Amino acid sequence: MSEKSNEIPAARDLLALLNLTDAVVTMDAVHTQHDTATALTSAGADYVLSVKTNQKTLYARLKALPWANIPGHTTTEHGHGRRATRTIKVADVPAWIRFTGATQIAQLRRTITRKGKRTVEVVYLVTSADARTAPPEVLATWIQGHWKVENRLHWVRDVTFDEDRSQVRTGNAPRVMASLRNTAITLLRIHGHENIAAALRHHARDAPRPINPLLTA
Repeated sequence: MSEKSNEIPAARDLLALLNLTDAVVTMDAVHTQHDTATALTSAGADYVLSVKTNQKTLYARLKALPWANIPGHTTTEHGHGRRATRTIKVADVPAWIRFTGATQIAQLRRTITRKGKRTVEVVYLVTSADARTAPPEVLATWIQGHWKVENRLHWVRDVTFDEDRSQVRTGNAPRVMASLRNTAITLLRIHGHENIAAALRHHARDAPRPINPLLTA
């Protein structure tokens, strides 16, 4: 995949600043890059990299593997008006996977049922963590934790705050605005708001109302 975005090398630069010894780093599909895998293993970390349809060839080859013959580990959760069922199947890495240190691959199927409507997402994973360190249930927990961050922070910034279309792009301004958005989201979470869009509308109706979370945080 072309590095047309600054996000890929920027992530590597950030990782280089951290002590990653014995850490496990989960990353979105855009960061499923050979150089990123090499950087993480060289720093003493294990990685869990997602493979989605943005990498068509790799996704197709992983999809074509005989997953039906591999037993799965399934969990189901209920909450927030929905049922989430996750099934993970794990196999040894094929010889044609060239990511540095890769030892396992996995298929993770997530089925969400809300108000009778069902959506299914299938993601493939490549990880350097071996079967002893990351059996299926552990690997699934790592990815679930990653998705929680994605859903509760990144998705809110992208959709509710429409961050991707922000015209603030020069100097330190993008970093400052990102920090302010994170601060607003955190304050609203602390005060019990699960729906950030609804919370923003609630506070916008009364000018003094947004001051209260700041005074009681």
